[in-house]
Amino acid sequence: MHRFKELDVWKLSIELCTEVYKMTESFPRKEQFGLVSQINRCSVSIPSNIAEGAGRNSKKEFNNFLAISLGSAFELETQLIIATNLNYINQIDQTQLIIKLNRVQNMLYGLKKSLS
Repeated sequence: MHRFKELDVWKLSIELCTEVYKMTESFPRKEQFGLVSQINRCSVSIPSNIAEGAGRNSKKEFNNFLAISLGSAFELETQLIIATNLNYINQIDQTQLIIKLNRVQNMLYGLKKSLS
């Protein structure tokens, strides 16, 4: 079992998730059950799956949960691009979030590779 709270990728993904939640507060009310919900769910899925996988009994199971986290990270990147195209977030904020998100993606990939 891994101590997920000690993993840098978990810490960074918690930070990212918090920023994403704050950012979506400014979205139009009409998106509350659409894009806002989807963005928030996939952003919280990243650290949640890292934590859940860390509590599993094998490296293989942990690796599977990291793959889910990675998928959620790519999903979030797509949704941030859509939100920018709809002018819900500005290009500067999107760029900052995507830089952090790309770091999370790279760290997840590296952690997955180290478990194989």
